[in-house]
Amino acid sequence: MRVPYSKMHGTGNLIVIVDQRVDNLPPPSGDSIRELGVEGVGPGFDQMMWVGPASDETCIASYRVFNADGSEVEQCGNGVRCVAKHLAGVDNNGSQFSLQSPAGNIAARIFEDGQVAVSMGKPRFEPARIPFTATATTRTYLLDVAGNNIEISAVSMGNPHAVLQVADVSKAPVGDLGPEIEHHERFPELANVGFMHILDRQHIDLRVHERGVGETAACGTGACAAVVSGQRRGLLDEEVRVQLPGGQVVVSWRGGEATVWLKGNAELIDEGMMDLQE
Repeated sequence: MRVPYSKMHGTGNLIVIVDQRVDNLPPPSGDSIRELGVEGVGPGFDQMMWVGPASDETCIASYRVFNADGSEVEQCGNGVRCVAKHLAGVDNNGSQFSLQSPAGNIAARIFEDGQVAVSMGKPRFEPARIPFTATATTRTYLLDVAGNNIEISAVSMGNPHAVLQVADVSKAPVGDLGPEIEHHERFPELANVGFMHILDRQHIDLRVHERGVGETAACGTGACAAVVSGQRRGLLDEEVRVQLPGGQVVVSWRGGEATVWLKGNAELIDEGMMDLQE
C-alpha cells in the first residue's frame, strides 16, 4: 500500500508526517517504521508523526509519535510544530488551533514569519510521574554511571528527560554518557539526555541524546526540559533562547503549574509516496 507523506524539519530534526485523517489507517509495525526511517529504503527521519482524526471536538486532529527505531513515544516538540505547520497549510486551519496528543492537548500558534509556537504542557518533577526512581523530589540527583556520580536534573515533558550541566557542549561526552543514562536502571522507561551549557540567564547551548534515536540535530522537549530544570534551580529567566546543533528555539515558562511554550521553525523538505507493508 502506498501512502503520501510530507518530510519536514524543525531546527534540523527530521520529521515525516503521514496525514491519515481521512483514511484513518493504523500506523505500520515497528519493523516497518525502522525500515522507512532509513533514507534510501524509505524517506528517512528521526521521528514519524502519524496524524489522524481527533476524538476531542476541540481539536482539529490527533497525532502519534514514532522514533526511527520503531518505538512509540509520548511527545516530540519539533514534530508537533511540523504537524501544526502542515495542517495550517493544507486545510487553511487558521493561525491558532489545538491538537490531540498522547501527552494531552496541545495549543498551536502560527506566526506571520512562519515560526510556530506550541504549548508543551506542564513539566512534572515528581519521580513517579517522570518516571524516575527516587525516594523524594529534589532539584538534582546523583546518578551512578559506571562508578562515577553524575549530577542530573530529572523532569517529564510528556516524556522522561535527564539534564546535565556542562562547561562546553562541543566537548560533552554525548556519545558515551548519553546511552548510559538513557538505559540507566533508575529510568524504567528510558530517558532523553540533555547536555546544557548556560551562557547567561537568557541563553543556553544544548545537545541531546534522544532515546531510541541517538544524538539528533535538535530535540524540542529536550530544550523545554533543559530550560525548566535551569529555571527551577534559579539559573535562567522566564524566556530562554536555546541553541542546538540544528538551530535555535525559544522556550518560555512562568513556573509553577504554567504550561511550557516552545517556539521555532518548521520547514518543508519534500513530499512523496512511501510503501507500507500490508
